[in-house]
Amino acid sequence: MTSSVLMPTYAPPTVTFVRGEGTVLWDDGGKRYLDFLSGLAVTSLGHAHPLVADALSAQARTLWHVSNLFGNALAPEVAATLDRLLGGGGRVFFANSGAEANECALKLARKWGGRGRYVVVSAYGSFHGRTLATLHATGQPQKHEAFQPLPEGFRHAAWDDIEDLARMIDPSVVGVLLEPVQGEGGVRAPSPEYLAAVRRLCDERGMLMIMDEVQTGLGRTGRWFGFEHFGVRPDVVTLAKALGNGMPIGACWARADVADAFAPGDHATTFGGQPLATSAARAVLAVMEEENVPALAAAAGARLRSALEATPGISGVRGLGLLLAAELEEGEAKRAQARLLEVGLVVNAVTDTALRLAPSLLVSDAEIDEAVAMIATVLAEGRGES
Repeated sequence: MTSSVLMPTYAPPTVTFVRGEGTVLWDDGGKRYLDFLSGLAVTSLGHAHPLVADALSAQARTLWHVSNLFGNALAPEVAATLDRLLGGGGRVFFANSGAEANECALKLARKWGGRGRYVVVSAYGSFHGRTLATLHATGQPQKHEAFQPLPEGFRHAAWDDIEDLARMIDPSVVGVLLEPVQGEGGVRAPSPEYLAAVRRLCDERGMLMIMDEVQTGLGRTGRWFGFEHFGVRPDVVTLAKALGNGMPIGACWARADVADAFAPGDHATTFGGQPLATSAARAVLAVMEEENVPALAAAAGARLRSALEATPGISGVRGLGLLLAAELEEGEAKRAQARLLEVGLVVNAVTDTALRLAPSLLVSDAEIDEAVAMIATVLAEGRGES
């Protein structure tokens, strides 16, 4: 069966993957690839991790779904682990994706703020999801036009500009929604003092600081959460991607006094926190803690950054840990992405001139060296070198 029966929301695929193990993928022709994209920073423990696979297999033979009208044994345990990693004192709502986690955060902010306080300010260049509300929160106006009118209550400020952010604030603003590193916006980290200034502004104006850790959370940046690099503590944190290592699950954590704004019936989901997804999340978090993945990501990220910076054709590297972007001297990132796929390396053109690299947090030194050698070869080809 071809992909023609699918809605055309993505370009036709050039490769069909059928199997994965760790950092390696194989396509339907048996060709091997190094995966340095991890399904968009999702498979942070690599493909088909045996302990996660075992957890899913056991749960699949035990209990799949009962709905949130009833309890299950797994969701509270996973929630407690997330709360502990986030410093405690909070509560968790489980969803199925990052967009849904952000929807929860937006609704919670409005309920907490009360009537008349409903505006959320985010940053230009941000990405927060594809639902109508999270699309408007996303600071990319070119993505908005086809779906106007979008829900009201969203403003955008320049990224990493506290003065511009402050100009957006009036009594209707209930919160500020930011990524600690803009992922889809080009892998852009803010200046060291920016998030601390945002925290002070939120405290001064009685607003919620909401951190979208969907792409950056759970070790990816070299800390458990991206905001930890900047010495701040948010009021609300959203997670997804790495939490299930490929199983669809998202989470919205909030300080307990903020979470208490929700009452039964205010928000819900049929599948959020169901046993199959939370069995994967429980195994993922256990492996992450056992392996100390933030430390692994910090070390591997330093090796990858250093190797990329020494590669001819790369003018600079930005990002944190194992969420990096390599800026190409000649631009043409889409051409480089396509050629790298041909030679067996999966990355993506996060901008017209930069490649995003987000390999498994368990990536080996040998795999890093192999990937950088492929990049060097492809960039040399682009310069006409043999």
